[in-house]
Amino acid sequence: QVQLVESGGGLVQAGGSLRLSCAASGRTLSRYTMGWFRQAPGKEREFVTTINRSGGSTEYADSVKGRFTISRDNAKNTVYLQMNSLKPEDTAVYYCAASRAPWVVTTNEYDYWGQGTQVTVSS
Repeated sequence: QVQLVESGGGLVQAGGSLRLSCAASGRTLSRYTMGWFRQAPGKEREFVTTINRSGGSTEYADSVKGRFTISRDNAKNTVYLQMNSLKPEDTAVYYCAASRAPWVVTTNEYDYWGQGTQVTVSS
């Protein structure tokens, strides 16, 4: 089993940047495909991005392409989400997730989830 803890959320003005981190413990992160999801108030949780075990394959939601970048450092057991050119519609709780699948996963079918970190973008 793996435990995931997100950090790096906060309040930022539109156009600004944030970097989220997801630290894993319990199991080596390199065993898992990782993903980021978000949930805005009153909305369902949605896929943001995913990265496979080696970091060689990624996928992004259309809404964040060109603005967000997922990366991982397996030696540090950490996954990152660099968010640039933030918009008010990016406001949400952001969740990190781990999947035992060896390929990128764009659905909610992840095995482990973090508790989330709040990102608020003011206009």
